[in-house]
Amino acid sequence: MKTILNRLIQHEVLDKKESKEILYKIADGQYNTSQISAFLTVYMMRSISIKELEGFRDALLELCIHINLDEFDPIDLCGTGGDNKDTFNISTLASFVTAGAGIKVAKHGNYGVSSKCGSSNVMEYLGIKFSNDEGFLKKCIEKAGICILHAPLFHPAMKNVAPIRKELAVKTFFNMLGPMVNPSFPKNQIVGVFSLELARVYGYIYQNSNKNFNIIHSLDGYDEVSLTGSTKLISNSKEELIEPKDFGLTVLNKEEIKGGNSIESSAKIFFNVLSGKGTNAQNQVVCANSALAIATKMNITPKEGYKKAEESLVSGNAMRSLISLQKLSS
Repeated sequence: MKTILNRLIQHEVLDKKESKEILYKIADGQYNTSQISAFLTVYMMRSISIKELEGFRDALLELCIHINLDEFDPIDLCGTGGDNKDTFNISTLASFVTAGAGIKVAKHGNYGVSSKCGSSNVMEYLGIKFSNDEGFLKKCIEKAGICILHAPLFHPAMKNVAPIRKELAVKTFFNMLGPMVNPSFPKNQIVGVFSLELARVYGYIYQNSNKNFNIIHSLDGYDEVSLTGSTKLISNSKEELIEPKDFGLTVLNKEEIKGGNSIESSAKIFFNVLSGKGTNAQNQVVCANSALAIATKMNITPKEGYKKAEESLVSGNAMRSLISLQKLSS
C-alpha cells in the first residue's frame, strides 16, 4: 500500500486491474485501518478516474453474494448520497410508489454514512427484515412488489471498510460505487449522483453496459430530482435537462424537501407521505422521482409517469406495498 499511496500522492492514476486488485486486498484484510483511511482520503481530494471506478466496481461485483431476480425484471432507484442536502428519504419512498404502480423494484441501500438517515436506517426502524435469502426476497417482490437489498448482507468484502467509513462520516468513493453494485444486477436503473462530473462518468460507464438507465443530477446539487430547479438526465439514448414543468409541476423551495433530524423523525416523514399525510412538496418530489422510474420501465413520458406515480400514492397502493413488506418481515 505504501507504494500505491506514494503514487497517488504524486497524482498518478491507477489502471482498472490495479484498482481491482487493491479492493480485493482490502476485502482480504491485507491493509490496516490507517492505510485504508489514507487510501480513501486521496479520493476525497482528487477526482476518481473512470478506470479506477470500473476496477473498484468489478471487484465488488465479483466478491458479492449474487441474488437472481431476473424473472421479475426489476428496477432499482438508488442515489449515491453525499450531496449534503439532508433531504428526507426520497428515492426509498419513490421505490414504494413505483412498486405501488405495478413496477417490480429491487431496492439496494445501506445505513447513512454522510447523512443522518440512510435507506436502511428508515427501513429497519419501520420493521423491515434484512435478508440475503433468495426465497424470501422473491416472496417480497411477489407479494409487495419490492424487496430490500441491504448492502452489508451482500458485500462481505466491505466489512473492513464499513467501520472506517462510519468514523470518517464523509462521502468517499464508496458512495459513488453504491448504485453500481446492486447484487441482483438489475437491467433497469435510476441512479442519482451528487455531481455533474460524476453523472458524466456514470454515463460513460453505463453506456458500455446492457442496462436501461437514467442517471440524474439536479444542477443545484441534489442526487435526485429535487424540483428546485433543472435536472440533468443522461439515459441510454440521450442527454437532456428536465424541468418541474415536464412533470406538470412548478419549482419547489429547498426548505420544503428537508429531511428529519433523526432516524425517528425521518421515519415519521416516510410514513406520513405513504399515509397521505405528506405535504404537497413532499408528495410531488417523491412522485417525480418515481415517475422517472415508471417512465424508464414503461417507455412513457415523465408527465405520464407522474400520473401513474400520483395514482399509486393517492390510492394507497404504495402504502400497501410497505404494509405487505412489514407483514413478511414479522
